[in-house]
Order: sequence, then C-alpha cells, then structure tokens
Amino acid sequence: MQRSYNGWDELFVREFAKPYFVELKRFLVEEYASKHVYPPKRLILNAFDNTAYDDVNVVILGQDPYYNYGQAMGMSFSVPQGVAVPKSLVNIFEEIKNDTGTPTCIVGGDLTPWARQGVLLMNTVLTVVEGQPNSHKDKGWEIFTDAVIEYLNERQRGMVFLLWGRNAYVKKPLITNPQHLVLTAPHPSPLSAYAGFFGCKHFSKANEFLARQGKHVRW
Repeated sequence: MQRSYNGWDELFVREFAKPYFVELKRFLVEEYASKHVYPPKRLILNAFDNTAYDDVNVVILGQDPYYNYGQAMGMSFSVPQGVAVPKSLVNIFEEIKNDTGTPTCIVGGDLTPWARQGVLLMNTVLTVVEGQPNSHKDKGWEIFTDAVIEYLNERQRGMVFLLWGRNAYVKKPLITNPQHLVLTAPHPSPLSAYAGFFGCKHFSKANEFLARQGKHVRW
C-alpha cells in the first residue's frame, strides 16, 4: 500500500519519479550505508509529516540539518527534547521575546509545537554527513525543495515565508504570488544575528498578516 504523505502526495509522487530524485535516492542509500548521515532516515521528511500541506501558514527555511550527533530531527532549527539548544535557536527565541513581549512557547529546542500550528520547518537540503556542513549540497535536494516552494506558491490562501540567510534568500524569486508575504533577514547564527536578524520583528509581522485570515501562531 502506498504511503500517505499528509496532503503532499501529488507533489511527492511526481517529484520522486523524476530522474534527479531517483539519482538522489541512490546517492543517499550509499551515503547512509557508509557514513554517519543525519537526520535518521525515518526523519528525513519529518517537516512534512508534522505539517500537512493544507495547514501551512508559515514557511521557515533553513540551510541543511545540524551535523552533530543527536541534533538533527528533520525540521529546520529544531532539536529533540533533552538536546542542548543550539545558539541559532537561542537567538530565535530571544528575538521572539523582544518582538512579541512574550517568551517562546517552546520548552527545550523541539519545535514540533510550531510545526503542528502550520509552520513548515524545511531546510533547503534535507540531509548532511556528520561534521560536514553542506556535504549534501548540489546532490538534488535543492531541486526538490524548489519544487516544494513552487507548489506552495501556487496556493491561493496567503502564507508567510521567512527567509533567513543567503541559502534561504536565493529561493525568493520562486515566490511570485502576491497573496503571500515574504520576509528576509540575516541568519540567526551568532555570526550574523547582530547584522539584522535581531530587530527584524518577523514573528509579530507574520501574525499580523495571518490575523487577516483568522490565523495565528503561538511562537
């Protein structure tokens, strides 16, 4: 029996059959068999498993998964319960508090509560080799995540795209539907957070936009 993809079936079935994805899958089978690759195979599509297509209100684009043991869980910026909160996520939480006046609802670093409110936490590349950031860059994932963004772009109900950093910003030309709100800022990492991520007020701006549709995200 074919797996159900939480409302993403039309897109996934189409993309999975294309030559680039067949080659990507072959590459991943070899990588997982010979190296430590994150996230675990069962969590590669975790962002989509936790956020149905019809429920997407906000898209937060990351670069690629965390590359240290135990951190990556298939959702951008998120780590499992019990894992130390990475500095980029600490900065995101700080901006939420400064922007909205209320601390984040997240306990620890697991962002699943956001995902279940319609926040798609997608990296531009969905896998990585341990200790080697960008190691699965240009292997086909970018084609797939471009297709996801184009698929969402076609939807008539407006949503918010939060593009933080260069790897996310290059996706901006794919978002052409005027129904959507696109917000850009430097990456929240310690290297760039003070260059404009702090003070971007993306969380309040997102909720102001969503409020016009009767939607809201509890950050």
